[in-house]
Amino acid sequence: GLTISSLLVADGDPARVLGLVDADSDFWDADPATWVVNLLATEHRFLADAFAGTAPAPGGPFTTGSWSDSDWGPVLEGASGWIGVRRADAAPRSVGWGLLVEGVVEHVEVGAASAMMHVRGRYRDSESAS
Repeated sequence: GLTISSLLVADGDPARVLGLVDADSDFWDADPATWVVNLLATEHRFLADAFAGTAPAPGGPFTTGSWSDSDWGPVLEGASGWIGVRRADAAPRSVGWGLLVEGVVEHVEVGAASAMMHVRGRYRDSESAS
């Protein structure tokens, strides 16, 4: 698990998820065929920091929060929503300081909580960000 700094969902048939991932992150070592994009709610600020490596998480960041399994990977309970993604055939390429990873959206679930964003160094929920 890791925190992605930039994420885009491109609608289409099929829809795609595009994310910028640090070239030095563990994501590339794991080389996952599938993954979950968990959309965090404002109460998950600490969890976001733990996955980003800026907050302590003894035992690893997955020890923080409650998780359930899906066909794509771990899903955070109480998340604003989640997307089940399968890696696209496109090879990663450098974009800015990161590598672009592309996946095909196979499953979407929307929760009740508003999504959290990180804007200008602060966490905000999507309803109060304007």
